[in-house]
Amino acid sequence: MPKLEYTLKNDLLFKMLFVKHPNLLRRLAADILKIPVDSISEFRIQNGEIPPEAIGDKFCRLDINMKVNGQLVDLEIQVGREAGYIERTMYYWAREFSTALGSGEQYALLPRTVIVSIVDYAVFECEEYHSEYQLLEVTRHTPLSDKALYHYFELPKLPKAVDAGDDMQLWLRLFDAGTDEDLGKLEKTGVNIMQQAIDAYRSVTATDEFRTLERMRADARHNEASALGAARREEAERWKGAMDAAIADKDATIADMGATIAELRAQLKAQLEKGR
Repeated sequence: MPKLEYTLKNDLLFKMLFVKHPNLLRRLAADILKIPVDSISEFRIQNGEIPPEAIGDKFCRLDINMKVNGQLVDLEIQVGREAGYIERTMYYWAREFSTALGSGEQYALLPRTVIVSIVDYAVFECEEYHSEYQLLEVTRHTPLSDKALYHYFELPKLPKAVDAGDDMQLWLRLFDAGTDEDLGKLEKTGVNIMQQAIDAYRSVTATDEFRTLERMRADARHNEASALGAARREEAERWKGAMDAAIADKDATIADMGATIAELRAQLKAQLEKGR
């Protein structure tokens, strides 16, 4: 079963594909928000650029920030398990929400802000692969506001059977696809938007632009790992040197104590023989 050279869990590919094919992103946004795609009258990608200088930055996060019918939607794919990930998504919401208000505007004009996380590991202790959170009163469960919304999609929890009638599940299967066989199963559903997305995937991964940026990123990660490894080896050598020195000092102290004890024994023996 041949593995794909690149998958859509690669956030660089994820972002490039949807920036270069905004019609696909528009459809994905509609499926996430559960609205008809034809009802989207306002759609704008607000951070479509991928600065080459940021590719090597380990803190660079290639999310997609868009405006959909007045709503702010931030979309990100997260592969590696990260401590404080939930708190980071909350921070992203607070940042997007708080900076959306223009100078002198009323708070009531703050837009609904939606954080969408597609995650390649289990986040919550539940069987469902989709969790949706908003602000609710604790006992009555009445919403405080509809302006804070979080979607988490956990890829490992996807059901084994493909449901061709569930567009959102098909998107998630596309993001989770790791082999040609996985893509083939999606193509066999006959769902047109999936075929368009797979064609776009193949088109983007074949471009020099993507491969150059991905090579730059791989080189940056390799250099970072090499530098980190060298720093760890240097630190280990320092610790070894310090331990060797401490052991040598201890051995010298023990030797001195042994010599002192031997001398005291000799003195004691001499005194005992003198007293006879």
